[in-house]
Amino acid sequence: MSTPSPVLRCEEIHKKFKSESGPEDLHILKGVNLSVASAEMISIVGSSGSGKSTLLHILGGLDRPNAGSVYWHDKSIYDFKQDKLADLRNQNVGFVFQFHHLLPEFTAIENVTMPALIQGQNQKEAEHRASELLKRFGMSDRIYHRPSQLSGGEQQRVSMARALMNSPSIILADEPTGNLDEKNTDIILDLLFELRETEQVSLVLITHEKEIARRCDSLYSLHMGVLEKVE
Repeated sequence: MSTPSPVLRCEEIHKKFKSESGPEDLHILKGVNLSVASAEMISIVGSSGSGKSTLLHILGGLDRPNAGSVYWHDKSIYDFKQDKLADLRNQNVGFVFQFHHLLPEFTAIENVTMPALIQGQNQKEAEHRASELLKRFGMSDRIYHRPSQLSGGEQQRVSMARALMNSPSIILADEPTGNLDEKNTDIILDLLFELRETEQVSLVLITHEKEIARRCDSLYSLHMGVLEKVE
């Protein structure tokens, strides 16, 4: 029986940025390779400025490398036109960031429904799913609150519900607990790991906390532009 293709993989990713302090480019990522299977949970640790967020943006099609390829189910995302790539991100990738990027003028449920409405889904059906997701995350009594009326932990739960709105195959999470206290960190992590069981969603988690990272199936370290698996 053949092994199913990974949900996501990248090959020989290189990324450089212009240096502000000298003529040499900053070589942030140096031939990074990574493969993520269905329902697999992977964590990546590394010091600040090591390129973790840059790698996540490249994996999600938000940025392009100087060299290398990213594949979704064996299809190179760089073969897609911009509108198809945007559709891929909207329908298949859930992003969760340290800073929640919620729209301040909209309520929690309006923020959560946004990806579905962009996709052209029926508003009533979208609101029903958004309400169910917020209920699952313990936010049923806060759905009509705006972000300014929510705590940091509550805002992050809204962000996670929004990431799941279109039933993505993978979540890319960049320091999702970076601004939270210990109690809210445990809540968010438990919710993320529960998603693997309930939604069969894959996860790539960027974190600087090794204790958090070790809860995942596989742990990688990004150091000096090189990604290595930690056994």
